[in-house]
Amino acid sequence: MTDNAIEISGLKKTYAATGRSPAKEALKGIDLNIPRGSIFGLLGPNGAGKSTLINILAGLVVKSAGSVKIWGFDQDKNPRQSRAAIGIMPQEPHLDPFFTPAGSLDVQAGLYGVPKAQRKTAEILDLIGLTDKADAYARSLSGGMRRRLLLGKALVHSPQVLVLDEPTAGVDIELRNMLWQNVRKLNDDGMTIILTTHYLEEAEEMCDDIAIINHGEVIIRDSTANLLGRLDSKTLVITPENDCALPALPDMIAGEKRGDGTLAFTYQSGQMPADAVLDIIRNAGIRVKDVKTQEADLEDVFLSLTSSNA
Repeated sequence: MTDNAIEISGLKKTYAATGRSPAKEALKGIDLNIPRGSIFGLLGPNGAGKSTLINILAGLVVKSAGSVKIWGFDQDKNPRQSRAAIGIMPQEPHLDPFFTPAGSLDVQAGLYGVPKAQRKTAEILDLIGLTDKADAYARSLSGGMRRRLLLGKALVHSPQVLVLDEPTAGVDIELRNMLWQNVRKLNDDGMTIILTTHYLEEAEEMCDDIAIINHGEVIIRDSTANLLGRLDSKTLVITPENDCALPALPDMIAGEKRGDGTLAFTYQSGQMPADAVLDIIRNAGIRVKDVKTQEADLEDVFLSLTSSNA
């Protein structure tokens, strides 16, 4: 067995032309390894190819070329084992309205061939906070409860890999926090988590490693820390003692006066130390009441990479 939960090589997918729509090359030769036991972020703008990639992993879309291994099982040679190794929590809550949460989990476990004696229905209901709704019809559940049930259904066969496709889109803060607590617990127990999200602060906080996909290609794959380190821009936010205008600045410093009266000075830390920026500010006669430092975040990295790859 390798150290990777997922191994993707030369993965391509071309959707055939239909009606007036021409053929579309959704994936253009993806190479990607995802380490075991990690929380891995899969990011990209709309239409980048993320959903196609996830649907191929789930066995819902047939690839055009390349190979996919899940937990060491080749999708082509061992399709049953590869599908058993992965659980998918989809974006959209497609649930049978006439099943209860307990019934829905039992049926899902049956579809995966899990014997009744080995099913963990009660344990999963407790994990997702639906024990008190075990026998309520799914149609009576709130939107947040349905999201939790989707997570439960993805876990019924005890997969080694869990894919969360935009799990917190449109949910409230309480549910979001509960989902992340569950994700951390599952990861602590050894499960590999693959996360797609539009909330970049979530990826920054949760993910060990990140791959950014654009136009069907992986444009970068690195640790979260290294991605954040790619941009060495920093911003000094100065609160002056008195209201004042921006001073004249050299080309290597960008200045902004904000609505709250603070002055923001953005510079490249690799080219200029913070002391030099402060000296310019003081020499301009600005008396500093307070100073804070802001560093680039994942959104800055994401926008920088996807715009340059457009």
